[in-house]
Amino acid sequence: MFDRLKSEIKAIKQKDPAARSTLEIFLCYPGFYALLFHRVSHWLWNRSFKLLARMNSNLARFITGIEIHPGATFGERVFIDHGMGVVVGETAIVEDDVLIYQGVILGGTSTEKTKRHPTVKKGVIIGAGAKVMGNITIGEYSKIGTGAVVLKDVPSNSTCVGVPGRIVKREGKPNKEVDLDHDKLPDPVADAIQTLQKHLKENDARIRILYEKNEICPTEDIRDEQRDLEDLFKK
Repeated sequence: MFDRLKSEIKAIKQKDPAARSTLEIFLCYPGFYALLFHRVSHWLWNRSFKLLARMNSNLARFITGIEIHPGATFGERVFIDHGMGVVVGETAIVEDDVLIYQGVILGGTSTEKTKRHPTVKKGVIIGAGAKVMGNITIGEYSKIGTGAVVLKDVPSNSTCVGVPGRIVKREGKPNKEVDLDHDKLPDPVADAIQTLQKHLKENDARIRILYEKNEICPTEDIRDEQRDLEDLFKK
């Protein structure tokens, strides 16, 4: 048990640059406490002490602001950073070395008593405020962007962003290093808008050349529309 605690404290130090000492982690980290409480709740749940398990998880929620159902399964060296507002459902599975930020929901999308919550594989990073819903799988060493809403499986070594979540990057090899830049992720919508803006500027230049060659004077309405488009893209 003590070896497991040591490995989890070591993992927190690697994943959180604000962690200064083992004592600080032990006394001040709600994510660390939430998982300690959960281990007890999960033990009680698996031995049919359902009510006691729920009472213990409710106490953990009151103390830490993190709600983990006693039936959820957690691996080793999982770190919930800050943690306020994190919710993990009953049939969720979180494997080793996963990093979860505040406001994350691992939720269900069915009323059936089956596997209805996500499976998060080894080494995944889930950004702040992300919602991962339903019986889906997040592949090993993938990253879920801040605020993403993930409703489908995410392959291993991928990056998923947006609402609904889209795969915007796939790595050929797993990146096992802890990358905390979960805010610096590709934005496919912004890229598409920038591409459209570039094409519009190019088309405007071609049309201007045609006007000049054919000695056509643009009407005031056309000028107004051009100015409106330019103002829109400036915003």
